[in-house]
Amino acid sequence: MKKNIILLLLVAIYCCTNTVNAQKERAVWSKQQANEWYSAKAWIRGSNFSPSSAINQLEMWQQASFDTATINRELGFAESIGFNSMRVFLHHLAWQQDPKGFIQRMNTYLSISDKHHISTMFVFFDDCWNESYKAGTQPAPKIGVHNSGWLRDPGKLYYDDPALISVLERYVKDVLTNFKHDKRILLWDVYNEPGNSGYGNKSLPLLQKVFSWGRQINPDQPLSSGVWSPDLKELNAFQLANDDVITYHNYSNEVEHAQVIDSLQLYGRPLICTEYMARTRGSRFENIMPLLKQHNVAAFNWGFVSGKTNTIYAWDTPMPNGAEPAIWFHDIFRKDGTPFSSAEIRTIMSLTGKN
Repeated sequence: MKKNIILLLLVAIYCCTNTVNAQKERAVWSKQQANEWYSAKAWIRGSNFSPSSAINQLEMWQQASFDTATINRELGFAESIGFNSMRVFLHHLAWQQDPKGFIQRMNTYLSISDKHHISTMFVFFDDCWNESYKAGTQPAPKIGVHNSGWLRDPGKLYYDDPALISVLERYVKDVLTNFKHDKRILLWDVYNEPGNSGYGNKSLPLLQKVFSWGRQINPDQPLSSGVWSPDLKELNAFQLANDDVITYHNYSNEVEHAQVIDSLQLYGRPLICTEYMARTRGSRFENIMPLLKQHNVAAFNWGFVSGKTNTIYAWDTPMPNGAEPAIWFHDIFRKDGTPFSSAEIRTIMSLTGKN
């Protein structure tokens, strides 16, 4: 009997401890909280940003290739056309090599961005493009190939090395703890396109974990992960149930994009389009950006300055001779600041109030 009583006490203590721990993980923002946060901001518009000198996230964030001159110049281009926010990808390996230096470089980036009156949405994980990676000098771009050097995070290593999960947890929590009250940060995009690259529901456990880690730290900024494929029903359901504000991707024309907006507005939360604009697929500034502004949907196109990511080339249309396509797939500016299309710049500036 005494053993049974002791066992019951231990179970009770265990349950109470877990209840306390669970209480430390904040709830999803209420719709009211989310909408109040959003209504206090001007219309958010910007781009997915990687400096033209970086082929991927590691080249952007490693100490040896952290290019503040290019970042400053190119964010100046963004400011000049009225952009007020940028979406920027991180990578855990850059943090793992040098946690203190990585945090310092993030702070340096934020200082440069803030100087240009631009807020930042940081992205933690990503299921797109190359499955493996290593620290150090990154490969040269493959001629005429879209995003030939872009990296998944954590990619294949997550499935090969179970111990990696503890590294990823420390990484996410360290970054969030350092910047949880930073007003220069708009939002934390915890996982880009989970389930891409054929992963499907294999990505769900990590998606669940990163939301949980984020809620334990409880930053002032909202947490989100964008829905991007209607086929990934279980992932979509989890994302939409756990997003503080709803983020999504759409590269279709204005008719299909409007249908997506209509369906997502039913959730009663602010909408942020974190990827759009693929000219040859019918998603262009002149037909999508006005639609987003009309519906007060924050707008982040993919691609900013043409550079090592090669995103002027389409996903599925490599150009082995490296010739410039007549119509760029993504991107707005050349490295010297001249635009691909002056007409597009006029459209953007008319919508941002810059002309």
